[in-house]
Amino acid sequence: MVRFLRPLFRGATYTRLVYLWVPMLVVSVWALIDDTNMWVPAALMIPVGLVPAVRTGEGVQARWLLTPGEDDEGFSVAPSTTWRDRLRTVVWLEGRLLLGLLTAGACVWLPVLTVALVRLSAGHRVDDIPVLRDAAPHWAYALLAPLPLLGLYGAVVGLGFLATAGARALLGPSAAERLAALEERTEQLLERNRIARELHDSIGHALTVAVVQAGAARAANSPEFTDRALTAIEETGRAALEDLERVLGVLREARPPVGARPTLADADRLLESARASGAKVDAEVSGPLDTLPGPVSREGYRILQEALTNVLRHAGAVPTRVRVEVAEGALTLQVRNPLPDGRAAPGRGSGLRGIRERAALLGGRARTGPDGAGDWEVCVELPGG
Repeated sequence: MVRFLRPLFRGATYTRLVYLWVPMLVVSVWALIDDTNMWVPAALMIPVGLVPAVRTGEGVQARWLLTPGEDDEGFSVAPSTTWRDRLRTVVWLEGRLLLGLLTAGACVWLPVLTVALVRLSAGHRVDDIPVLRDAAPHWAYALLAPLPLLGLYGAVVGLGFLATAGARALLGPSAAERLAALEERTEQLLERNRIARELHDSIGHALTVAVVQAGAARAANSPEFTDRALTAIEETGRAALEDLERVLGVLREARPPVGARPTLADADRLLESARASGAKVDAEVSGPLDTLPGPVSREGYRILQEALTNVLRHAGAVPTRVRVEVAEGALTLQVRNPLPDGRAAPGRGSGLRGIRERAALLGGRARTGPDGAGDWEVCVELPGG
């Protein structure tokens, strides 16, 4: 019983009733003009539904009145862009008009029928309702009086549900809109993944350098070395803060990124940071780096950053060979370093996984693992065009 009466306490029941009554305003106005041709409002719905903006108005009404308080994406609020969308809008306008007529009939005649049954039970005759014109007054009609009200309740609730289902079917997003929404969602997820990788690479590198520098300064017990270490920590931390501020600016979407993302032209900063941490970095850079496309150069910088971070984190201050080569429109990045005995190879970390993901997104390939000569190697090849 409680479940049966639950719609009475929902605001959507009454807003849907208003939604169904709105078309009757048009019918009522036309009835004042010409009540002999009541088919005209239905005919007018055809050219009106072909107007692209009408679909927007219908979608907004459906969201506000059929599902109030909900962020329902089942109703499109975009204008009609295809003839299919326009025809769907026309069909909905005709269906909404029909549902409105049924609602108006139920709301007017069922209460009137209840009043007539009460009058019959009180001993009065009813001559204005054909069904009850020949009925003799009797007290038993009082038992039937609630039935039309129950019918009204069922009609209002049922027609409201029917209107909601019909609106979702005919005013819902088209196949093109669903595809566009899916593409937008995919772009958002890709952007979030890219930002996550940016934060991992930049902040992870800064923290690794800071930890290694602090440990080396404590072990060296030299004021000069400590001064150099603090300088390196300061520079790396400042660069990480710039990256963090830029990424946060993207997340807020209130303003453009603070600065441009670093490229391989800024690779010297990474190499000096690794050297300042105690690693002996032998770097070989060849080929025109400035000819690389922006995405390749930026992702190449992050790959090199992550590879050097892994060296410092897992191997410590060891001799490291870095090769950056641009040849025949392709970029090759290679980082090799020995692993001290007893250290586990970082073959399953999130950093190496990020390197592989970056390479795959650009259509390249990455190899990570032992090179057979006792060294750990990260080799990435990216197409340059």
